[in-house]
Amino acid sequence: MTLFYLICGSIFFTFVSVNEKKRYFLEIAYDGTAYHGWQIQPNAMSVQEKLNHALHTFLREEIETIGAGRTDTGVHAKQLYVHFDSSQPILNDNPSRALQALNALLPFDISVQRILTVAEDAHARFDATERSYEYHLHCQKNPFLINKSWLMRDIPDIEKMNEAAQYLLGTKDFECFSKSNTQVFTNICTIKEARWEQNDEGFVFHITADRFLRNMVRAIVGTLLEIGVKGKPISYIEDVLASKSRSKAGVSVPAHGLYLTRVIYPYIQEN
Repeated sequence: MTLFYLICGSIFFTFVSVNEKKRYFLEIAYDGTAYHGWQIQPNAMSVQEKLNHALHTFLREEIETIGAGRTDTGVHAKQLYVHFDSSQPILNDNPSRALQALNALLPFDISVQRILTVAEDAHARFDATERSYEYHLHCQKNPFLINKSWLMRDIPDIEKMNEAAQYLLGTKDFECFSKSNTQVFTNICTIKEARWEQNDEGFVFHITADRFLRNMVRAIVGTLLEIGVKGKPISYIEDVLASKSRSKAGVSVPAHGLYLTRVIYPYIQEN
């Protein structure tokens, strides 16, 4: 901080020059196996805690990050954006060196992909217009998929599940798939993609929406498996939606098969 003094007659004026804070976005990815979700917890390790600590060490100032959303314990993220403010000119000298230095301060299961300067009012959570998730499951024992995909005994009927998933598309009340007692202003979401695909390792459910409720994707997957594995009719998905009752939907599938894969902003160009 620099002080400038200006004397006008008998009046002294003091001008304080400080480095203005700029807002930055980080694009990060992480393996959620070791963490109790994204958000800081009082007695458990979280991704946000590790990221805040690394930024504090790197920038030598207190940093509070805000994420595009919060993932639960054990859930992974292939892409998550967070924002923070700093008075340090992070990108002025050598952006690649800044990225390398920050990654060196993070554990091996968390990485920063990009550092972006954004407008001072840009918001990682409220400005996101679209989010995408994947849920991975496999039906044959594979030690390399431990904590990365859910091992199921039965092979699901992917055609029936894809037919049922079409009823999820559009703007609807998805209270039936929301965790109980969550404080949200609305249960209305717009889903633009919901489909299953089969690959060499197993099955992947893809879903994209403007927003998601707590536990929504895992509850949807569990409900579709009621149709694809347990033999319930495709109309079951309509009955669940109409009920608006979480008790009518399927169980929540394990967290370790879930990945946040993409977050879209109107002012960020995708790689």
